[in-house]
Amino acid sequence: MSLMKTLDLAIEVAERRRDQANQAMGQAQQRRIAAQQQLDQLQSYARETEQRWESQSQVFAVPELMHHHYQFMARLDQAIGMQQHAVADQERWVEQARQVLLAAELRVATLRQAVRHKQAAIDLAQNRREQRQMDEMAAIRHAMTARQAAQEMDHEH
Repeated sequence: MSLMKTLDLAIEVAERRRDQANQAMGQAQQRRIAAQQQLDQLQSYARETEQRWESQSQVFAVPELMHHHYQFMARLDQAIGMQQHAVADQERWVEQARQVLLAAELRVATLRQAVRHKQAAIDLAQNRREQRQMDEMAAIRHAMTARQAAQEMDHEH
């Protein structure tokens, strides 16, 4: 297999990997968004619950109810904390996916650059061959013309 065909195949493989990395990053971003939305919902629910409690606790300040409310809010705070960790984990996954994608894009760009350089070298070699052939043909024509001129001069003398 020629070097150019090998490079073309390598580019195809690198582009597939880049596309897969791009898809993986998109999925990671969607998971991060979902985790953030869930965190936002938990925090909103906690605020609403606390506001309702504050307005109702002035009327119904029964110790048993207060105890249940505080336990519930502690569990809700714990769930919020766990969700904050989940969001942070998802952000790390997004960053890792971004790094993989950047590396894949760099690989594709590097291979394309190698193809451009190789093609430029091939083109240069081809141009030099063609120039050499043209120079040789011109030299042959010149020699033939000079020989013909010399023969004509010999015939005239």
